[in-house]
Amino acid sequence: MSNFQEKLEKYAELAVKVGVNVQVGQTLAINTTIDNAEFIRIVVKKAYEAGAKNVIVNWNDDVVSRLKYDLAPDEAFQEYPKWRAREMEELAENGAAFMSVVSSGPDLLKGVDPKRIANFQKAAGQALDKYRQYIQSDKVSWTVIATPSKDWAAKVFPDAAPEDQVEKLWEAIFKATRTDLDNPVDEWKRHDETLHEKVEFLNKKSYKKLHYTAPGTDLTIELPKGHLWAGAGSVNEKGHEFMANMPTEEVFTVPHKDGVNGYVSSTKPLSYGGNIIDEFTVTFENGRIVDVKAKEGEEILKQLVETDEGSHYLGEVALVPFNSPISQSNILFYNTLFDENASNHLAIGSAYAFCLEGGKQMTQEELAENGLNSSITHVDFMIGSAEMDIDGITETGEAEPIFRKGDWAF
Repeated sequence: MSNFQEKLEKYAELAVKVGVNVQVGQTLAINTTIDNAEFIRIVVKKAYEAGAKNVIVNWNDDVVSRLKYDLAPDEAFQEYPKWRAREMEELAENGAAFMSVVSSGPDLLKGVDPKRIANFQKAAGQALDKYRQYIQSDKVSWTVIATPSKDWAAKVFPDAAPEDQVEKLWEAIFKATRTDLDNPVDEWKRHDETLHEKVEFLNKKSYKKLHYTAPGTDLTIELPKGHLWAGAGSVNEKGHEFMANMPTEEVFTVPHKDGVNGYVSSTKPLSYGGNIIDEFTVTFENGRIVDVKAKEGEEILKQLVETDEGSHYLGEVALVPFNSPISQSNILFYNTLFDENASNHLAIGSAYAFCLEGGKQMTQEELAENGLNSSITHVDFMIGSAEMDIDGITETGEAEPIFRKGDWAF
């Protein structure tokens, strides 16, 4: 077996055993593109070997997706197949695990009318709302991993020879996910423990607010009473551990919906809706986004904010040290799964119920009463840099350093 094939096998095993942590007798649902067929076959084999009862693969094709955006009538983007949404809900209700394997090029929908993209995001968001609630309250196990595509690799490594680009992106993904190490499964267990030390410290502190300062950023974020920090591994309602994102370097919690004030500037491009949004600033008043400015993709960003009422507010606050392995690689991935793990970030849209004491058992109304935002979207954007300071503000108003110069201060 070649060295590359060996790493592919390790990566698939990691996705199955650590990512979704497939249980004996469980169904695994995989969403992916046809470019990933070879790798997906390995994942399917590993899943059955781990005891999966059934593995369902939902295939998409980027070329077909682009053809639809270019040629279909406008009304095609205002609907989402009910049967597909119902399938996802039914699988979740029956305790399936979910794996997304992403690989699309970040410019897939460049030049498409932003309204078409916004309409489809909205239709899909509304149709999949119930399924999303299963995911965001950790009722089921789920993970997101990535594999290279030609278009994505060309965007990340434009200076490499075309025949080397995909291989270089594979190497970067293997490194970022610790697949290049001797025993990745054990390495992930150790990594999980390290992140949980930060989580425990922040949960003991129970700060009232966070204050961010950096070039182009002066932002205060209030945290709800009973907020919980989380990081790395999660636990589903049956008590099984899983890793929602691979890679992951973040610890995160929920903001109070109405408690965000000031302005924040992006530090990395955001790949959203098949387009790039770059060099943007978002301004908040009492939680609500009141202004956005972007050098590139401003119209797409405005449409994102207009998705629904909840997309005018934040749903996640995440801390990632500037010296994280992905950040230190100096590779701009143009993919949120990786770039968010190289940088402090925030998310526009829905909040995770599990980041509030008792949140997993609360209704949507109860979560809202506790200050958590609800939306049909959840989009992370990167704000961290080596120049960012963050203070935790206590109940009595004292400021304590959490980050200094982009790194942990404790």
